[in-house]
Amino acid sequence: MKEKLKAELDQIMPDLWNMNLRLYENPELGDQEYEAMKLLTGFLRSHGFAVETGIVNRPTAFRATYKSKKPGPAVCFLAEYDALPEIGHGCGHNLIGTMSTGAGVILSKLADAVGGTVIVLGTPAEETNGAKVPMCEQGIFADIDVALMVHPAGTSHESGQSLAMDALQYAYTGKAAHAASSPEKGINALDSVIQLFNGINALRQHLPSDVRIHGIISEGGKAANIVPDYAVARFYIRASTRERVDETVKKVNQIARGAAMMSGASLEISNYELSYDNMITNQALSAAFTKNLRQISSQPVLPAKREYGSIDMGNVSHVVPAIHPYIGLNDANLVAHTKEFADKTVTEQGRKTLYEGALALAMTGYDVMADPSLLQAIKDEFDHWKNNKLY
Repeated sequence: MKEKLKAELDQIMPDLWNMNLRLYENPELGDQEYEAMKLLTGFLRSHGFAVETGIVNRPTAFRATYKSKKPGPAVCFLAEYDALPEIGHGCGHNLIGTMSTGAGVILSKLADAVGGTVIVLGTPAEETNGAKVPMCEQGIFADIDVALMVHPAGTSHESGQSLAMDALQYAYTGKAAHAASSPEKGINALDSVIQLFNGINALRQHLPSDVRIHGIISEGGKAANIVPDYAVARFYIRASTRERVDETVKKVNQIARGAAMMSGASLEISNYELSYDNMITNQALSAAFTKNLRQISSQPVLPAKREYGSIDMGNVSHVVPAIHPYIGLNDANLVAHTKEFADKTVTEQGRKTLYEGALALAMTGYDVMADPSLLQAIKDEFDHWKNNKLY
């Protein structure tokens, strides 16, 4: 049956490649991916998928469903398609969108025979305010058995972990005054921001090694001769688990409140982006994908790499068994979020990566549908983690 997947992929590969090129040539930022959404959903509709757009109040999000005539597991492929400012598709989301769409289409051609449902979820704004977060919160994955995606990189790696993250804003309000003639009448909001940075730097010595805190001053005053009456700092606070992020945020918030007291400013704390949970790879599902990728790719599949970034796929992995492996563009020196990376996605190697990624995803989805013992192992592992929260 897997040979049939290859035959089906060969049939649609010209269309997938053209879509990849169009996404590359027309990069759209998060929540503005209207053309990308139309392109992918149009292709899915043409292959018998029922498509719903604008889900979870995100206009460029979609759910495409192919329900077979026989009962079976629901396999979900996640498509990303947002680009980076100025760089374009420097994270390869043009490939991600087309790989997941292609996998969904070719697996749907076997679904009636083996039984089950194939779902492709369009998930906007992974780079900024990931739509997978409200999808998890609003029950989009409630009827899904497994969730898969594969991310391009310089080299192929097994699915691993990522860091949980909160994006926090600290806005201080003081009182303006002439900085030379009447400084005593002012309350310096920028002093609070500076003390916040100093306090966080002092805290670093006493944090676990997996914690990452990095921030900027996004507003710090208008002129040197005016006491700043408003100043804002923004931070990403990351750690290996959601619990550790929450613990760290409590400590940083205490520092922030102390900094306000020191200057007399008032403080408002808010989240300026959605929070991401840490990625929990389902090892049974990951092993199935890795086995399939090794069968079809000449590149080695390396062990999971140590990740210090954060992805909204982490939130998905807390509600359904999930994987987020990497597929190589055969260039170990390739750096993500660069123009060079974007350009690599439209080379002949990019075409090969698209083919292998879509096929490995579909083959793994087929394994889940056709092998009840694999599905049970995946679910047992997920339930064990959920009950014990083993990180």
